[in-house]
Amino acid sequence: MNRQGFKWLSLGLLTGWLVIFVLFPNLMVLAVSVMTPDLRELVRPEFSLESYLRLVDPLYLDVVLHSFYLAGICTLICLLAGYPAAWIIAHTSKRMQAFLLFLFIIPFWTNSLIRTYAMKVILGNRGIINKTLMELGLIDSPIRMLYTETAVILALVYILLPFMILPLYASIEKLPSSYLEAARDLGSRKFRTFRTVVWPLTLPGVISGCLLVFLPAMGMFYIADLLGGAGNLLIGNIIRDQILVTRNWPFGAALSVTLIATMALMLWIYQRTLKAMQGGRV
Repeated sequence: MNRQGFKWLSLGLLTGWLVIFVLFPNLMVLAVSVMTPDLRELVRPEFSLESYLRLVDPLYLDVVLHSFYLAGICTLICLLAGYPAAWIIAHTSKRMQAFLLFLFIIPFWTNSLIRTYAMKVILGNRGIINKTLMELGLIDSPIRMLYTETAVILALVYILLPFMILPLYASIEKLPSSYLEAARDLGSRKFRTFRTVVWPLTLPGVISGCLLVFLPAMGMFYIADLLGGAGNLLIGNIIRDQILVTRNWPFGAALSVTLIATMALMLWIYQRTLKAMQGGRV
């Protein structure tokens, strides 16, 4: 087989894979979201927008908005912690860079569910933090940390922080040092150099990291189950309950479509930002 034939075969296999396992499932989810729920047949092929109208029900709207809030706080913390970490990694020696990146990749060797259970051991009333504080005499009784909003945010940050650091590191590592030298030669202060040179050039990495953190944060229902309790649910919790418990597949599909639309919107913003940086019209 010649090179041209191998290229078309590879493209055909990749396209077929994406169509069968990505496009068709998403189209099925979209189709189910506009059907009528049925307790016996799960869905009835009758067009209905009832599931999307339920999204504005205060009961579900509060959970959706709370999910966006928790995911936003998690993304912001990951950005504030990840940017300095990525900067430090990018400005060390090549050998040290490999070692530090290895340390950030190690957690991926353990399932995130197991790491979430480890957070329960750390944050529980008889966990490591409370025991240490009590032995030091800093507190008289355990501090309630489990089943709180803070516990959910801490777990999300712990699990998703590497997804922020890696794209930031890739952007910072490609940043030409000559730009920073030129800014210093022209008398620019560090903050102004960061605001006018470093930040705009690393913005694609920032947006990529935010995408990789924000969207998964809204769907990690097991974290909310194990650490958050009933008062700190995520969209993923509602989708799971609608599909497996109440058997309302159209509403669960509508929530899934909402997440897909959010991802599409953020990808659109990412593309517009890249075009603007390349001199295109926004």
